[in-house]
Amino acid sequence: MTPPSGQKEAFSRVLIDAQLKDVGWDLTDGTSVRYEYQLPDGTFADYVLSDRHGRAMAVVEAKRAAVNLQEAAEQGKAYAEQLDDVPYVFLANGEEILFWDYHNEAYPHTISTFFSQPDLERRIASRKVRVDPLTRPVDNRIAGRGYQKECIDTLCQEMNTNRRKMLVEMATGTGKTRTAAALIKRLFEANAVTRVLFLVDRITLAKQTEDAFNEHLPDYPCYMLRAGRRFQDEKRVTITTLQSMINTYRDYSSGYFDLVITDECHRSIYGKWSGILKYFDGIQIGLTATPFTNEVETGDEEDHEFVRDTLRFFEVDKPTFRYDLRQAVNEGYLVPYQIYKARTVKTAAEGGFEVKKDELDWSAMKPRVREEFKQLFDGNDTIKVDPNALERKFTIPERNRAIVREFKQVMEKGYTDAQGVLRKPLIGKTIVFAVTKRHAETLAQMFDEAFAHEKPSPDVRYADFVVSGFGQDDTLDATTKIKRFKKEKFPQILVSVNMLDTGFDAPEVVNLVMARFTRSVILYRQMRGRGTRKAPGKSLFTLFDFVGVTDYHDDDETMPEGGFIKEKKPRTRHEPRTLLTLDIDDHIDPTTREWVTIDDNGNFVFLDPDEQQAALVAARFEAWFNTQQESLHSDQKRLLLTVGEYIKANAGQLEAFTIDHFVVPPFSNIGGLQRAIQVFGSEDRLAKILDSLNRAIFSDEADTILAEAHPKP
Repeated sequence: MTPPSGQKEAFSRVLIDAQLKDVGWDLTDGTSVRYEYQLPDGTFADYVLSDRHGRAMAVVEAKRAAVNLQEAAEQGKAYAEQLDDVPYVFLANGEEILFWDYHNEAYPHTISTFFSQPDLERRIASRKVRVDPLTRPVDNRIAGRGYQKECIDTLCQEMNTNRRKMLVEMATGTGKTRTAAALIKRLFEANAVTRVLFLVDRITLAKQTEDAFNEHLPDYPCYMLRAGRRFQDEKRVTITTLQSMINTYRDYSSGYFDLVITDECHRSIYGKWSGILKYFDGIQIGLTATPFTNEVETGDEEDHEFVRDTLRFFEVDKPTFRYDLRQAVNEGYLVPYQIYKARTVKTAAEGGFEVKKDELDWSAMKPRVREEFKQLFDGNDTIKVDPNALERKFTIPERNRAIVREFKQVMEKGYTDAQGVLRKPLIGKTIVFAVTKRHAETLAQMFDEAFAHEKPSPDVRYADFVVSGFGQDDTLDATTKIKRFKKEKFPQILVSVNMLDTGFDAPEVVNLVMARFTRSVILYRQMRGRGTRKAPGKSLFTLFDFVGVTDYHDDDETMPEGGFIKEKKPRTRHEPRTLLTLDIDDHIDPTTREWVTIDDNGNFVFLDPDEQQAALVAARFEAWFNTQQESLHSDQKRLLLTVGEYIKANAGQLEAFTIDHFVVPPFSNIGGLQRAIQVFGSEDRLAKILDSLNRAIFSDEADTILAEAHPKP
């Protein structure tokens, strides 16, 4: 319930006791938590938190809600200094908790929970043997390049000034994961951190990172956390996605991790998902290949929001350390590239192109498709098609055939640039970026037929396709296909939808084919980065642009030591024969494809329907709860978290959570409906919060409601 005006400190202590119990403190053993502890000068500390042997570790200064906790900092520090200079002070009023390592920071800072007894013990032990990380060498076998060492030194220097949030921008292919591994090793050796959380945006990338860390950090056990599992306390590095942590992280204190590294996560992580990141009181380091400036040169609103939210989260106006593509190419760490441009008349049509009724083969259409086209024409003889809708709403088979023919011709005969120089792309592994599953399958078959003469036998696939987010069979296939593409000669061409755009590492790739348009400069640069890595015999890679994406992103500047070659090719007119209707969004949302996990052997394991529903409900509840927290007090938060656990446990059966559910366990064990009404002040207020919760979790518009709960500025 809302505390009465002028409440006494005793009311706050009831709430503080509950918060300590929430993270596992034993309030009754007479050793762990001591109340009204008399100090040498005769004053009394409200709480002293001790280790399992009764040695003091921290002081808790309790105040009533009306008191500004920052004003109590010096009082808490004075108490701590009398207890043999205990290093930590907590300031609490039952709602807010501040933590102060007063030897190393000027002001207390807000934390999500008290630290558990084991977490405090671990921090106390490490601070006694901590040394300056800059005195420990960077392992050259992991990260021996100059810019990698400079990055690690810069981050350590920032940490020495007690900077708690840092952002690193490093071009794709320059070794962000290796740099992170070398940084982690240095910090472990300096006893500056003891547990690390490494976050990625896809579970497949978590497995890839786990393999890399096992290679680079054999002395520091790591593991990949799978959805629904508990943290492994004996391991030093946890690698996972935020979605895999939704049902787990609140079971631990905010002091569990003292370093959190986020690698190329989706922008929502720094928006509606940021509550999970903010939960842990650790140093926060973001790793990205995205150029972070206050103005991203694109008209894409999601890019602007990503840059804005990320800079805001890390509390910087520019990256802490930056190493961009231009530097990497100039210094020989990445290969330069050349761009070949060729667009069909339909693709290049300014302002769209017209399609006439009599151009279409109506007799070949299925009834549903025929009816949809009738509605589109609406009695007119023509419709106008936006080229950017191709393969999303419309597909033109002749356009895809023209792309394949053009690619084959350039690969076999080369092309002459504006200076009259004959250029030829390298023969080798090629990634094609497609729009939809149907588009990918179509292109893969066309490429396979075009290069059939290169295959050792007809049953071998010269070209194959991988798709993310369209069903478990596709995703299961994708894992095997990607491994084959990387390790075997065939397939030579892999057509991708949302699978190879980010995080995929195959240095042997020498050609990228853009058959998908994107307004996002962030996504475009991620896709382009799949070709930048060096490999034996690879002097450059070629980017084939069939959709005008390079022009849209002004990718035509001249770079020293190679750079960009801008080419145009006479276009051939191709008229459409048939159209099929599709409707697929351009941007990737990790929450739509994260409910996939893999077993200990790296094989995909798919959840049963109830587990899938529980995962979806957990994601929606987490996002909704984070929008409510500022308006709730601690008892309300605690009750709603219990409601959330009940909803997740019964996700397969529930269609809503109503007031009637408060009469069944576990709610009947903690006061039932009357207690819930008391906590929220009235039955009307309780009903309103439950209505908001149900709309956000169970309604058909749930995802839209959540999006609207995070309005654009």
